[in-house]
Amino acid sequence: MWSSIFGFNQWRVAVLLLLMTVSPSFSGKCLRPCSCDLKKLTVACIGKNLTKVPPTIDEITVKLDLRKNDLQELPRGSFQHTPYLTHLNLQSSNIRSVREGAFRGLGRLVYLNLAHNNIDVLYQESFDGLLSLKQLLIDHNRVEEVQPGAFTQMGSLNLLSLTHNRLVYLPNMAFQGLLNIQWLKLSHNSLNNLATEAFASLFTLTRLSLDHNELQFFPTQTMTRLVEVTHLEMSYNPMIYMGEETVSMAKLTHLYLDHMSLQDLSDGALIHAPLLSHLDLSHNQLRSLEPILGPRELSFLNLTGNPTYCNCHLRPLREWAQVGQVKLLGLCAGPPHLSEEPLEAVDPADLRCRGREGLTKEELEEAEEAGAQLLAPPPKPQKKVGCPDNCECEPEAQHATCEDRGHTKVPQGFLKNTSLLDLRDNHFHNVPSNSFRGLAKVVSLHLDRCKIHEIEAGAFRGMKGLLYLYLMENDLTSLEPDTFTGAPQITYLHLDGNRLTQFLSAATLAPMPSLLELNLEGNAISKLESAGMLSSVKMLRALYLANNTIDSVVAKALDPAPHLDKLHLEGNKLTEVPSKALGNAPLLRELHLSGNPIRWVGPKAFMPIAQSLQRLYLDGTGLAKMSKDSLAGLGSGMLTLSLKGNQLESLPSLSSLTGLQEVNLADNPLLCDCNILLLRKWMDNVSLTVSATCGHPAELHGQSVKDVSVFQTCPEDEPSPSKPPLKAKGAAKAPKKVKPKPSLLKGGKPKMSKANPKPVESPKPSALPKPAKKNKKSKKIMQR
Repeated sequence: MWSSIFGFNQWRVAVLLLLMTVSPSFSGKCLRPCSCDLKKLTVACIGKNLTKVPPTIDEITVKLDLRKNDLQELPRGSFQHTPYLTHLNLQSSNIRSVREGAFRGLGRLVYLNLAHNNIDVLYQESFDGLLSLKQLLIDHNRVEEVQPGAFTQMGSLNLLSLTHNRLVYLPNMAFQGLLNIQWLKLSHNSLNNLATEAFASLFTLTRLSLDHNELQFFPTQTMTRLVEVTHLEMSYNPMIYMGEETVSMAKLTHLYLDHMSLQDLSDGALIHAPLLSHLDLSHNQLRSLEPILGPRELSFLNLTGNPTYCNCHLRPLREWAQVGQVKLLGLCAGPPHLSEEPLEAVDPADLRCRGREGLTKEELEEAEEAGAQLLAPPPKPQKKVGCPDNCECEPEAQHATCEDRGHTKVPQGFLKNTSLLDLRDNHFHNVPSNSFRGLAKVVSLHLDRCKIHEIEAGAFRGMKGLLYLYLMENDLTSLEPDTFTGAPQITYLHLDGNRLTQFLSAATLAPMPSLLELNLEGNAISKLESAGMLSSVKMLRALYLANNTIDSVVAKALDPAPHLDKLHLEGNKLTEVPSKALGNAPLLRELHLSGNPIRWVGPKAFMPIAQSLQRLYLDGTGLAKMSKDSLAGLGSGMLTLSLKGNQLESLPSLSSLTGLQEVNLADNPLLCDCNILLLRKWMDNVSLTVSATCGHPAELHGQSVKDVSVFQTCPEDEPSPSKPPLKAKGAAKAPKKVKPKPSLLKGGKPKMSKANPKPVESPKPSALPKPAKKNKKSKKIMQR
């Protein structure tokens, strides 16, 4: 014990000597538009319209926050004058390019955040010099290319996050140099091809996230190189089939294959994953499944949301799960007498196939089809169909691409087994009827950025297998009711970045009863004024309407939306929470309202979805006040609450939100006096990190709410309900059960309130050194 104390003291002495050697103290000359913390050696220049990294930042700065500026480009040696940085935040700074050597000299940096910028290429030497970096976040950019060698000098990196970018292909040795990487996040890209050696040399990687991409087949050879991976997330990729020996990963324990398009999984697909314990196959198209060979420790198998038919074909799986004590999740889709019965509750003896006279119509059709196939003569070999001019086709991979080839008409003559068809970046302008004849097996169709301004009725007729349709960044202003007729399986429809002025009519959506996700972000929709606009797509789970001009939502716009799970309305013109409309989405878990001019959140604003809501985002709305009952009904189910970048001086009680995992209150001018004592106490009693800083009074501006000592002088005892609290001198009379909130306008003038016609007196300068009396009285006012 004494040796550890002695070692700690030695470390403190060494740090003090270093600071004295390099700079006698933090210079005290803080760059004018920035705020500085002399004790923590931090500098924050947030939202100051900076066009370059200020060269006059104190050399000894340890943490630098340059969020929300306009830096555009980081040239070579951008941070050579701050060599002691350990944390650097460049989020949302309109950065388009990171030049070679931009971070050279930052050998002590451990955290770098480049999220929400416009970076499109990671060059070979972009991150040179970051020898100690542990976490690198490049989420929500436009990265299309990772040059081999981009990470060669980042041997200490543990986490690399590249989610929500535009990656389509990963070359060999794309991540060379990441000698200590543990988690690689590549979710929400457009990856459809991984080179065999894309993940070579990642010998320490234990978790890989590849969900929400365009992978049509499991990249077996590529994954085999990942010898230490235990968790693999492949959800939301359009895979249809996984054959024998597909997964060969010796240490894999958790595999997520949910929300894909799997229609068949071979019993030997996982034979080379012996340690697999958790397998998620939920929300696929699996009608039946054989006992899974290979994994010796499988304890959890999720088949929820599959059309699993509980007859004799499922009996071997049920018996296998029973003997191996595998927890089996899911419900029977049929026959009628077992419909909706939990798979675990069904007795294997009840899983029977009836005689022909007892078969259902569906079973009879299947039996007849199977018999016809056995009796039919072998099919005659068909003449091989060529690939259209100026296109490339891969018969084995079932892919075809004519990307950016200058086509003015949709090419014809693709192989009939084509499953992925990429036609993006051409100049079609118009898509006629029956443009995709003979392509019934296409699963994913890309028509992004093709300057399309018209799609004729029946353009996609015959595309019976189409699940993913991408029509982003075209010139569409409207869509006719029969636009999608003939493609009944469309599940994910992307129309973001067009010029649509109205939400799609129920008749336009009707041909797509299987639709799960609809993306209409970045259009020109101004109102949601039609009742029942989702009535023909009742399976819809995610609706993206961000960055339109929506200023109103009628009460029955979402009536009904029985399965809606995620609603994005950020970046619109809403002035209030659309509470009445939300009542028609009883399963809504995630609600995004950031960037709307919502200045006030009234009582019980989220009560209609209180039982389901888990994540709420209200960032950057200009929100100045929340009713004390605005979060009424929300409880332990809430996981995320984000209110950053607003004008809040106080908050309603968060005590009921016992399940929170993430809270962001940053960039709010909180009034740090006894009025927010309950918030301060709540922060002390939760284990998560809460980002909250004081805005008032002036002497506490910029300091963390957790670090200020002003709350130590607040009374601990709660006032008795029978005894009214004493009035503070200068405080106005408050309406019954309303907590007055003292606040200052610029220039020290008292702020007027509609509910409180008398001004709240500003503290005099002479009173600042004596906060105790003032705070006690403020506390009593709050308790009233």
